[in-house]
Amino acid sequence: MRGLKTILFLVISNTFMTFAWYGHLKFKDYSWSKNLPLIAIILISWGLAFFEYLFQVPANRSGYEAEGGPFNLVQLKTIQEAITLTVFMIFTTVFFKTEKFAWNHILGFCLIVLAVFVIFKKW
Repeated sequence: MRGLKTILFLVISNTFMTFAWYGHLKFKDYSWSKNLPLIAIILISWGLAFFEYLFQVPANRSGYEAEGGPFNLVQLKTIQEAITLTVFMIFTTVFFKTEKFAWNHILGFCLIVLAVFVIFKKW
């Protein structure tokens, strides 16, 4: 159950992170943000990143084996990176409709999934 909670919290955390890092690139499409200075955009992104940390820190604490969780540190980081790329691919497809994924992007993602398998495999 802690593993599932960890993964769920990492998905939520990475969703906030993706909006903080890349969501501001769409602000120009909204009238309220057309004249905002860069510092305002940065502060909005920091505000979003705050919510990222509200989920990221508990996810890592809950998931880390030294805290009673099911994952070692390398596994936690691997899960986080795979989730980050998955959330990013969905975000890009939904919010940046002009961006397209090419075969090499898909192949690269498949190699990352393969890396997850290799890291979790008991050899």
